[in-house]
Amino acid sequence: MENVVLIVHLILALSLIGVVLLQRSEGGGLGMGGGGGGGVMSGRAAATALGKITWGLAAAFIITSIALTIIAAENSAGGSVLDRLTGGTETEEGAPATDLGDSLLPPSAGDGPVVPLAE
Repeated sequence: MENVVLIVHLILALSLIGVVLLQRSEGGGLGMGGGGGGGVMSGRAAATALGKITWGLAAAFIITSIALTIIAAENSAGGSVLDRLTGGTETEEGAPATDLGDSLLPPSAGDGPVVPLAE
C-alpha cells in the first residue's frame, strides 16, 4: 500500500511541477498563449483552468503526504532509530547492550585494553 501511495505522490509532484511551469508569470515564462486571441481558450480562461488544476494537484499532493506520514508512523511500531543502532536488546541491569564492534562511539578508558598508536 505504501508503494502505491508513494508512486501516486511522485506522479502528483511531477504533474504539479509541469502545471506550474506552464502558467504565465509576470515575465511571460513558459506559459501557453501569448499569440492572438482567436485560440480555443483565451488567456483568462487558460489562467483560470491552470489555476484550478494547480489547486487540485496541490490538494492531492498534501493528502498523499499526510497518508504517507500515517503509513510510516504505523510501520514504525513505536521503535526508535536509536533502538536499531544499539540492537534494541537490553542487559540484565536494564541498560542497552553494547557491541563494541558495531559501536559508533570510541571506546572509553574502562572498556578494555587500548593499544597506543606508534609514535
